[in-house]
Amino acid sequence: MTVLVDAARWPAHGRLWAHLVSDSSLDELHAFARAQQLPERSFDRDHYDVPEEIIERLVAAGATPVDSHELVRRLIASGLRITARERRGR
Repeated sequence: MTVLVDAARWPAHGRLWAHLVSDSSLDELHAFARAQQLPERSFDRDHYDVPEEIIERLVAAGATPVDSHELVRRLIASGLRITARERRGR
């Protein structure tokens, strides 16, 4: 069981954002997020959106930094990935 974080590459609200996921369990992901005091509103179906400035703290707390392709590959392999089609409700 591993919590993963990718590099902040997605601009929004005047900052860059990254993704925080678990490669095995949403319960694990939520527990990690609670321990790091991430707001519940930052959860988006299969990941948390996290601002660039807290990535170092998340890694110090145990998140494993990976590139975006590895993050998505491991999220898909876990069975937790919500596809674009599922997001659109089709």
